[in-house]
Amino acid sequence: MKKLTFLLLSISMLFTACDSTESDFTKIDLKNHSTTPHFLKLKSGFENLEVYSLLSSEDKLEGSPDFVYGSMADGAGLLRNADGTYTLINNIEADYSIARIILDETFKPISGEYILNSNATANTAQCSGTLITPAEHGFGPLYLSGGEWGGSNTNVFAVDPFKSASDASSSVILGAMGQWTVENAVPLGKNAYPGKTIVFIGDDSHGEAGGQLAMYMSDQVGDLSGGKLYALKVGDGTITANEIAEGGEFDAEFVELSEYSYDALNEECIAKKVMAFNRVEDIDYRKGSAADNREVYFNATGRSQYNDDRTKYGRVYKLVLDESNPLKAKISVELDGDDLTGKAKAFHSPDNILVTENYAYIQEDPNGYADDVNKEHDAYLYQYNLNTGELKVVLESDHRSNSAVEGQYSLADDRWGKWELTGMIDISDVVNEEGTFLLIQQAHSWYNDDFLNPDGVGSIEDSRNEGSILTVIRGLDR
Repeated sequence: MKKLTFLLLSISMLFTACDSTESDFTKIDLKNHSTTPHFLKLKSGFENLEVYSLLSSEDKLEGSPDFVYGSMADGAGLLRNADGTYTLINNIEADYSIARIILDETFKPISGEYILNSNATANTAQCSGTLITPAEHGFGPLYLSGGEWGGSNTNVFAVDPFKSASDASSSVILGAMGQWTVENAVPLGKNAYPGKTIVFIGDDSHGEAGGQLAMYMSDQVGDLSGGKLYALKVGDGTITANEIAEGGEFDAEFVELSEYSYDALNEECIAKKVMAFNRVEDIDYRKGSAADNREVYFNATGRSQYNDDRTKYGRVYKLVLDESNPLKAKISVELDGDDLTGKAKAFHSPDNILVTENYAYIQEDPNGYADDVNKEHDAYLYQYNLNTGELKVVLESDHRSNSAVEGQYSLADDRWGKWELTGMIDISDVVNEEGTFLLIQQAHSWYNDDFLNPDGVGSIEDSRNEGSILTVIRGLDR
């Protein structure tokens, strides 16, 4: 029955998506709509980018003045509605909830509400998220969100983008994808393996088993409950993450799992010699051809006090799936922050990743290392050229500037990397503006008790009072 419910949900939702032609679009008018400035500093070679502040935690939207854009906004997805407006689905990580924000035809935020609240998630942080659409995935629209920390529902959540806010206390959990410390759940594009549904799941943990890359696979498009669960094993299972980083391409396979609860899954992964990467964060696949869609990138963010033999400063891995069998792959390290003489020597905990046809955009959540001069910077956004291998820094969080401190958005004694960059998505095709992206700043030292408990159902004690800033960037290459 559960499988049937999802199939019917997917079919019914197919007819809610907006199928627009270019002539239907009202040209968006990008500008600053927030009372809060962005705190992003463009780097050399990217000075011509346009950056605007769209929404922050202190803003009052005209259509919903009581709505608060809560603490640690994270994963997001954007849809264009039939009337020309836009719907943004946005995880609010530290408030354990998911918000829906409406933007008008010009791309001005006009209202917001919570469609999944902390009751529904059992106070479990909603971290990265992925929007499924018929055009890209062959079914949907449907939003997948990762339950990572804080509460008991460390699962993959499925959310109808158009669900009623009055139903915010109810949730749909995809039990067939297992219980991990879920950072994100990312379905492959429909052309990678026609007729199948394949979803990658990142485990943001660091224990003996932790930091796995999992896969859910079904032989039916849109089936999110009747498939099988797997996790990645490299070689014979004795190869370490650091050995992969030493160079070369390694054979890998996804081994089938029979368990679904957290502790049992970890025990099974250890028994079956699944690779422990040390905090698998975000995942994305290359856009373009079917072959491109089988090229998957994921971040292991690392952390100094946890398993340095896996990674300390963080890495980007590349996984190339076999053309005919998605359970077979080749794996390599694409960028290595532990190599202090390499191109990624500045890496300071790569967290989220967005992959387009030609580039990977890597966002940092620095863990505050002070043991190497290369790491002494605030959160970077990197641009990695998938064709040439060139790595550039696009921008840096500028929250320690005089204007940020004097405006009481940050503290003068903030450590390197106190604020985080996250939630980057490519919205170019949705808004019909080439090179347009959303990017979020998690303002970890902007404190205001007005930001507490924005979904209105949890306890203030379980909430956080940190601000969030949603920005839009135009002019980046894809």
